[in-house]
Amino acid sequence: MSGRKAPTLVVVALGAFVTTLDNNIVAAGVPSIARDLALDLPALQWVSIGYMLPFASLLLVAGTLVDRWGQRLTLSAGLLAFGLGAAIDGLAGSAWVLVGARVLQGLAAAFLVPGLLSLLRTNLDARGRAVGATIWTASLAIALALGPTLGGLLSEYLGWGWIFFVNLPFVAVMLALLPVTAGARRGPGGGRPAITSMTLVTAGLVLLTVALVEFGDDTRTGDVLPSVLAAGGLGFLGWFAVRERRARERLVSPDLTGQRVFVGALAVQLLWGLGVSGVFFFTPLLHQESLGLSPVQAGLPLILVAVAIMAATPLVPWAVTRFGPHRTVAAGLVVVALGLLAVALVNHIPEVLPRAPGLLLIGAGSALTTPLTSHALEVVAERHAGTASGLLTASRELSSALGVALVGAVLTAVRAARLDAGVAAGPALAGGYTAGLLVAAGLELAGAVVALTVFRARKILPAVTTAPVGSPLPDEYGVSRD
Repeated sequence: MSGRKAPTLVVVALGAFVTTLDNNIVAAGVPSIARDLALDLPALQWVSIGYMLPFASLLLVAGTLVDRWGQRLTLSAGLLAFGLGAAIDGLAGSAWVLVGARVLQGLAAAFLVPGLLSLLRTNLDARGRAVGATIWTASLAIALALGPTLGGLLSEYLGWGWIFFVNLPFVAVMLALLPVTAGARRGPGGGRPAITSMTLVTAGLVLLTVALVEFGDDTRTGDVLPSVLAAGGLGFLGWFAVRERRARERLVSPDLTGQRVFVGALAVQLLWGLGVSGVFFFTPLLHQESLGLSPVQAGLPLILVAVAIMAATPLVPWAVTRFGPHRTVAAGLVVVALGLLAVALVNHIPEVLPRAPGLLLIGAGSALTTPLTSHALEVVAERHAGTASGLLTASRELSSALGVALVGAVLTAVRAARLDAGVAAGPALAGGYTAGLLVAAGLELAGAVVALTVFRARKILPAVTTAPVGSPLPDEYGVSRD
């Protein structure tokens, strides 16, 4: 195990960074893409959503299949497909080719991420898993913060195609490290995959996300299509939930759905991402359209978030030991909410510097949420490592897609109302962005309440990973007796 620790941590860090980077690196480069390919705003939205939607929708399915197919096969195929999609994106000459390649990347990432996260469970001991989970979460948070700046630099000085070509060196390094990190053994092949459940949950998530995007389109005033899509998505998800309770072959094992801590971590992860991801996506747009900054300058302030994450991350183990994971995560979410409110309070000022304190608070608070992953994985048996990793990442990626759609809908509605009232375009956009910040802050505070409630049980038994199936565990370990 000691010989696999370092390469495992490297692969985990690179995987977290590159798959998250593709979520938001296009944000500062979309004006260049729009000019070269003659794309309108809805088409530009799908450049991002085309990646996030299949990523979020298929993670639940992919996590289960990782356990069946084995780490090495899944990761090799995922990396090759991810790199191929990036290469096609960089060379794309039309909207359909670009969005199609983004969908391919999203499909690949859906299988890639749970395979990488499962390495934490199979290659590392308890302390190593805690370190690896912290590195994973910090890497994705840093990518979230650096993406717009890097995208602006590449699109302004090398051309927007390099926004996608930059993925290729990461893919090459990870492929080189797979033989010493990923096991070739496949999981049990008995039983059929829950095909019906897979179809229901995927269709539900796709329809619900598309509905939110359509709600944010101010040209659809009075259109019933978004409502129909939303009803259809909720219907499929409800059907999935009912079927899962009755099915013999479940997509998600009851060993996972019965874990109070694990289910709580999914909810908290979703609420954190709903607030932060949507705001980050629209921040470079605001900086360019309202403050008149260049693509590079528009994304540059978000580096403050990355700096704060790196500065606060070393304090996380101390905080968990001193205050417990429930208070640490809750405090982090409250700090993120305060940062969002701080930015909202100064958003009417057409300068970047007053936004700095709020951005630093957002970064520091996000760092304090890193115990989410390790705390959740500690209560999961090794045989469910792939599925659990897929669920955790699905909640984050789904929150990215839904967060962009939700904050975008709020921003668009408020901006449209202000434009109708005669407000100029720049201030109208700023007003919509402020409303989005307030909604995001409310979501972070809701996440803090959930964290305090479900993470209150403190200790985690190392024996959880080796206890016989169905054996009862004491309530004080945060694990349901069921």
